[in-house]
Amino acid sequence: GSVVTWGNPNYGGDSSQVQHQLKNVQQISGTYGAFAAILADGTVVTWGDPRCGGDSSRVRDQLRNVQQISGTGSAFAAILA
Repeated sequence: GSVVTWGNPNYGGDSSQVQHQLKNVQQISGTYGAFAAILADGTVVTWGDPRCGGDSSRVRDQLRNVQQISGTGSAFAAILA
């Protein structure tokens, strides 16, 4: 499905920067200030405060075949297939 966000833009309430990537979303998980969405192809899109996991660029290459994501206050963990 698609995603609609609202609330404080500094903490994930504004997903406009990644909206074009948020297609065929299967699951969303959140931390205190960020969101992570698993897409149908098993990749992940993140947005929100980088200090809370909103920037996944360092692990982007590892985020393939993701089955589930869980978030704490300021970090995410992903289960891969």
